[in-house]
Parts: sequence; C-alpha cells; structure tokens
Amino acid sequence: LPGVKVVMPSNAYDAKGLIIAAARDDNPVFVVLNKMSLALQAEVPEEMYEVPIGKAHIVREGKDLTILAIGRMVHEAVAAVAPLKELGIDAEVIDVRSIQPFDSDTAIASLRKTHRGLIIHEAVRFGGFGGEIVAQLQEQAFDYLDSPIARVGAPFSPVPFSPALEKVYIPNADSIVAEVRKTLGM
Repeated sequence: LPGVKVVMPSNAYDAKGLIIAAARDDNPVFVVLNKMSLALQAEVPEEMYEVPIGKAHIVREGKDLTILAIGRMVHEAVAAVAPLKELGIDAEVIDVRSIQPFDSDTAIASLRKTHRGLIIHEAVRFGGFGGEIVAQLQEQAFDYLDSPIARVGAPFSPVPFSPALEKVYIPNADSIVAEVRKTLGM
C-alpha cells in the first residue's frame, strides 16, 4: 500500500502508544492488532504517550544471532532464547513494531554485531512481508553477514480456525530453533 504506514504491536503498551501515534500522524496508518498479544498482561499507563512509528525495540541483547520478530512472534522469539542458548547461540531479539516504515538502522546495527539474522512473522513465508525485509537487509548489510538471513513464516495454505491446527500452522519457538539449526548446519 504505497503511502500507508503499517504497524503491528506485540503488546498492550505498544498498542496504545502506536494507536495514539497513528491518530496524530498526518499520513494514513494501518494498525494490525493481534488479539492474543493484547490479551497478555502488561503495565499500560493511563496517561497519553506515543510509541514512535518506524522505530524498532531491542527486547533482548545478544551477540550471535539477530531475531527480527513482529507482533505475537516477538513472544515466540523470546521463548526461543533459552533453547538457542543451549545450542551455544546468544540471540538478540528485536521487536520490529513497524513494517512500513521499517527501522533498517536498528536491524543493520544488530546484524553488524551478530553477523547472522532471522525474521519471524505470522504471514506466509513465501510472499510475506518478511521476504521484503530480508531483501532490504541482504542488500544493505551483505558485507556484515556470515550466512543468508533466514525466514520463519506460516505455510502457504488457508488459515485454520481449529486451535489444534493453529498450533501446527502458526510459527513458534520450535520453528525458530529448527530454522536456526538448518541455517547453521547443526
């Protein structure tokens, strides 16, 4: 959508701040809300505040791998930190927050440090917005990378409405660990 900003908060605090920022923005802003992320307990101040559109948030610092996550997948990325640590991988988790504009500066700074990257989102892996983010980062940060940036996304199929099928369809911490193992040849 040319000219439209797109944000996807991972928690209630960011949701409120991004919605207020969107309301005050002179441009159209599409706010994607995930009911499962918003249901998580979080401290949300009563006063007005803004979360800047186009600015990612480093949730956890690490030195071996950059995980770029958006929306609910931020929680899955954080859940993958412990199993990755058992494999000897210290993962940095970045909450992308804003798909358009994308904060490439934060992502590239992290990739310069870790030299490896992975993006996880709920959209389909093929044709999802993660592919565009990966393309941008491969172009802008190629010299800093030791391996291609990996992607984790949903399979190219209809979205199931059964809780049992959703567990198989929606990417999770296990998906992240499996993709990291594949990418690193472990």
